[in-house]
Amino acid sequence: MKVLFIVGDEYEDIELLYPFYRVIEEGFTPVIAGKEKGGKIVGKHGYTVVADISFKEVKPEEYSALVIPGGRGPERIRTLPEVKELTRKFFELKKPVAAICHGPQILISAGVIKGRKVTSVASIKDDVIAAGGEYIDSPVVEDDNLISSRHPGDLPYFASTLIKALKGRKIS
Repeated sequence: MKVLFIVGDEYEDIELLYPFYRVIEEGFTPVIAGKEKGGKIVGKHGYTVVADISFKEVKPEEYSALVIPGGRGPERIRTLPEVKELTRKFFELKKPVAAICHGPQILISAGVIKGRKVTSVASIKDDVIAAGGEYIDSPVVEDDNLISSRHPGDLPYFASTLIKALKGRKIS
């Protein structure tokens, strides 16, 4: 049971690492996707992770959920066609998608936010609304398979909601 994390340079370190380790604690296998397999991805605060797989290699059917950490990472990868496509595929498959902070920028670019309840960092609230999302200022917002949170202070709510969603799913 694998959980995919899509990560770009200058990701918010704690928004990747906190759910990454929580997923492991609950018996799931986290997989980091980046621009190239084996490529180093550097966070805002200097933590470095290595991509297990490239965005182009991702087969959403093989994962239980998608996690999108914030920071500047989403802005750096949001226009890549393979990132938009894999994000859309997770929604088509109705698998949990968890986005925090600037993570909803990828949802906006993928065209999957219209008509959905979502939260994000306040600085992209207008973008969420312009894309047709219903912005809710709350530590965590759930709308069907979409889980969203605002910032690192919301991580306990974000991670626990992600874990609940993972445990509530039957994985094929």
